[in-house]
This record gives sequence, C-alpha cells and structure tokens, in this order.
Amino acid sequence: MDDVDGIVEAWNRERPDLDVRPLSVLSRVTRLARHLDQARTSAFAQHDLEGWEFDVLAALRRSGTPYALSPGQLATQTMVTSGTMTNRIDRLEARTFVQRQPDPTDRRGVRVELTDAGRLAVDGAFTDLLSHEQLLLESLSDAERVELADLLRDLMQQFTPSG
Repeated sequence: MDDVDGIVEAWNRERPDLDVRPLSVLSRVTRLARHLDQARTSAFAQHDLEGWEFDVLAALRRSGTPYALSPGQLATQTMVTSGTMTNRIDRLEARTFVQRQPDPTDRRGVRVELTDAGRLAVDGAFTDLLSHEQLLLESLSDAERVELADLLRDLMQQFTPSG
C-alpha cells in the first residue's frame, strides 16, 4: 500500500456514496508530477537554468539547424502568452543564450536564434535530465514503459485540440 491507497480507503469509508476510483490513478499522477518537477528542477539547476529557460532553449534546439523560431512559435510551443515570451527572450538574450535576428522570409519579422552558449547549456541540462528520468523509470520494464506511455497518451488526447 502507498499513501494514495490510504487516501482512497479513507474516502471510501467517509463517502461510500461516491465512486472515488479516479483518485487511484490521478492522485498518483499528481504526486508523480511533483517528483518529476523536483528532478527537473535539480537537473536544470546544475546548469544554472530555470525550468522556463530550459523550455525555451529546448524548443529552439529541437527545431533543428539553424535553431531559430519566431517569438510566436516559441510562445505556442511553450504554452505562454506573447507578452510572457517577449520577457523571456529578453532575459535569455541578456544571458547570451539567444539572439534576435531579422527573419529572412519576412522583413517585418524577427527570429530568435540559439547561440552556442545556449546550445551548450540546453544540451548539458537535457543530458542530465534524461539521466534523472531513466532512474525514475528503472523499476519498469521496457514493455511496461511503452504501455504506460500509450496509456498516458490516450488520457492526454482529451486535452489535445483536434484539427
């Protein structure tokens, strides 16, 4: 038994009129998310990065050469407003992790480009993050990891805009 089993048992006792089975899954997901957040924070801190900094740098790194996206694309990929993204780009530019460049396809546009310093920071943090996450999953077999990923993907579908 774990803490969640105790919570479910207590709610079953106190509110037998309710179906509390969702707690068995979603309370564990919530608690797991907290542990993952702590592991990510630790991995990023080793590289002097905040989580939001990693998110922006990782979006640029994943975009492939020349590692550049528009501020709007970055805002969409990191799920923040354009105003928030402008502030984040300013802060990352001050750290020399990104630089603004004219968009070669739109004279009015700007592209945010990952610098060598930004690439080194995100690559190092990503390597450490994967090491942390491998440890978190080591109790699961490869087949269980695939099954869990499939189940979570199915659950996430309701939050993915159709189109």
